[in-house]
Amino acid sequence: MKREQVPQDDENLMEGRTREVCYAVDEKGDYIQVLSSGWEPKNAALLQAWEQINDEAKEALERIKAGKVSPLAFYMAQGMFDVALLSDYTDIPKRKIKAHLDPETFRHLDETTLAKYAEVFSISIEELVNGPKTTDAFPGEKQRKSIQDNSRHNGDA
Repeated sequence: MKREQVPQDDENLMEGRTREVCYAVDEKGDYIQVLSSGWEPKNAALLQAWEQINDEAKEALERIKAGKVSPLAFYMAQGMFDVALLSDYTDIPKRKIKAHLDPETFRHLDETTLAKYAEVFSISIEELVNGPKTTDAFPGEKQRKSIQDNSRHNGDA
C-alpha cells in the first residue's frame, strides 16, 4: 500500500491516544514506516473484545457486591488475567491465588501479598482492598455509547 493509503480512522478505539506503525511504499518504491490511527474493521474487532472484557468485569463486580468473590476477581477480569498468568506475574502459587478469590481469605492477606497484586494491576493497595466502584473507565466505553447513540438517532436500533 502507498503512504497515502494507510488507514486513518478518526473513530479509533482509544480516541486518538494510540497509533500503530504500518509499512507502506513511498514515491521511490521503498518501504517506510507510517503511523496509522487504525481502520474500521480492526477498531470494530477491538471494540467487541473490550466489550467482552467489560462484561466480565461487571459480572465480577456484581459477584463482589454479593460477597461471592474478593476484589481480586474484578482486577483479574479487567486486566485479562487468569490464575496461571497472575501466578506468573506475582510469583504467588496458583492454589493460593484461587484461595485469595475467596472474600474471607482475601481479608486476611498480608501487606506483602497485597502489594504484589497492586503492583501487577497498577493500583494502590487501598484500591485493591476496597475494590472498584464502577467499570465505566474501560477503553472503548465512550465510543460504544457514542455508536449506540448514533444508531438510535439514525433509527438503526
